[in-house]
Amino acid sequence: MTRPVRKLSISVPPDVAERLEQEPNASAYITQAVRDRMRLDALDAELAHAGIQITEQGVAAARARRAAVEAEWPAERRQAVRERIRQHMQEEIAGALDQPAA
Repeated sequence: MTRPVRKLSISVPPDVAERLEQEPNASAYITQAVRDRMRLDALDAELAHAGIQITEQGVAAARARRAAVEAEWPAERRQAVRERIRQHMQEEIAGALDQPAA
């Protein structure tokens, strides 16, 4: 069963338009971007409900701490961590594909 869709007309800045013109399916690209943002907004709301406020200053501080730690790591360690994360994500995706549809 196909879910109903709505056709919208939007205006975007030239740099965004150029990027969308490179996509074979701009609608799917925009849909995924909006859904990603919706998930972030939901996470922010959940954290706020738990009394945790995300601020630009806090994000900048966390990024600086991460960069400082990563600067101390040898390239091999960073690559090993990336590979473990990649493997974990592949296993998660494979597991999700094996699950029956809800």
